Amino acid sequence: MDRPAVLETSIPARLDRLPWSRWHWRVVVALGVSWLLDGLEVTVVGSIGPTLQRPDTLGLGATEIGWAASAYIAGAVLGALVFGRLADTLGRKRIFLVTLALYLVATLATAFSFDLMSFALCRFATGFGIGGEYAAINSAIDELIPARLRGRVDLGVNGTFWIGAALGAALSVLLLDSARIEPDIAWRGAFALGAVLSVAILLVRRHVPESPRWLLVHGREAEAEAIVEQIEAQVSAEHGALPGPACVLRQRSLHAVPWAEIVRLLLTRYRARTGLGLVLMAAQAFFYNAIFFTYALVLTSFYRVPDTTVGYYLFPFAAGNFLGPLILGKLFDAVGRRTMIACTYALAGLGLFFTGYLFSQDALGPTGLALAWSAIFFVASAAASSAYLTVSEIFPLEMRAVAISLFYAAGTALGGFAGPPLFGAMIQSGSRSGLFAAYAFAAALMCAAAIVAALRGVDAERKPLEEIAPPLGSLTP
Repeated sequence: MDRPAVLETSIPARLDRLPWSRWHWRVVVALGVSWLLDGLEVTVVGSIGPTLQRPDTLGLGATEIGWAASAYIAGAVLGALVFGRLADTLGRKRIFLVTLALYLVATLATAFSFDLMSFALCRFATGFGIGGEYAAINSAIDELIPARLRGRVDLGVNGTFWIGAALGAALSVLLLDSARIEPDIAWRGAFALGAVLSVAILLVRRHVPESPRWLLVHGREAEAEAIVEQIEAQVSAEHGALPGPACVLRQRSLHAVPWAEIVRLLLTRYRARTGLGLVLMAAQAFFYNAIFFTYALVLTSFYRVPDTTVGYYLFPFAAGNFLGPLILGKLFDAVGRRTMIACTYALAGLGLFFTGYLFSQDALGPTGLALAWSAIFFVASAAASSAYLTVSEIFPLEMRAVAISLFYAAGTALGGFAGPPLFGAMIQSGSRSGLFAAYAFAAALMCAAAIVAALRGVDAERKPLEEIAPPLGSLTP
């Protein structure tokens, strides 16, 4: 059997030395919008949860709504596993086009669901597309963004989830006004509008190139060179002459890494990083999915907030979540990954515990709770985003997308799948102390993750991906 060809290339260094440009903005907008769609989906379902309990809509109970949310999460887990592997073997671009198309069809189908089973099935299919997005999108962004800016860009992109959340809240306020629109038509319109938005995104995303780093690994050096030359031409037209690349890499192309080899590497060479990724992903998944999926039910069940006005309470919550990664993101590059991840996880956990206690004592009204959540999730959003940043940059390029998918799937299954039904059951029981116990458990998970990050974190700030985790085919000393 012929040995893989050896390549000598400066392409990674050329990508990392580029100044920030309009081209980078286009990539971030076209790819980062996947988080916006996820935020839109989650918020719409959270906001219309009370409406779906009405007998003139689907007539679901709080626990059934929690299970429908878990169907979405289960779909996202399986979608991540399927498309993560395909993103490593077939390319980033093919997959982020296919997954967006799948999301489009599934969310439109949700608008036509007629009972719990059809609604949950459509939610599963929608999650399948969104889960597939994560692996391809995070891989592509990390491989196209300069190393010195990767932390703040990744966190900022992940924070766009909350722009989608704000849009979802606005849609719920507009569409759930029964004086204007019949409830059974309004909730269906919310999902249909999500499909319309994804059509526009699909048209923009077609112009994003394949990752040159992925092309190199698969022996397609000429294609990678052509793409990088086009990028450099656009950037130099805006900024002038570019500095020369700092280093040259020598590597062999590896077209596909067998599953057995991936598992072996995760359990041996990268064992400490595997543990770090699992803990960070599981803690933030339980923290977010358990609380956010049932926030609207807390407002309507404990505070008697009308379901038509729930969206108003989501605006400050979404604002805190969006501004956190945007403002704190630069510190992950300047201060460092290890310190910032540990601090944000710990502060989020402690904040949730004390807010949960005040809730259990009936010391917070709906406005006070919204403001408290906004402050807590300003920090928690940066923490959660840093988990995705971590698992996307600490493993070799040949297995990057599948590693993201495995950690997303495992973390979400461990931390996110059980959360919504558990919290839904606590809400349905009407027990403030029971709900506080669930909040306290989520807080403890975040604090434990903070300790792991402090002890096992990887100092990846401002470093090229090839330095953090050399490609499996690397021949560079």
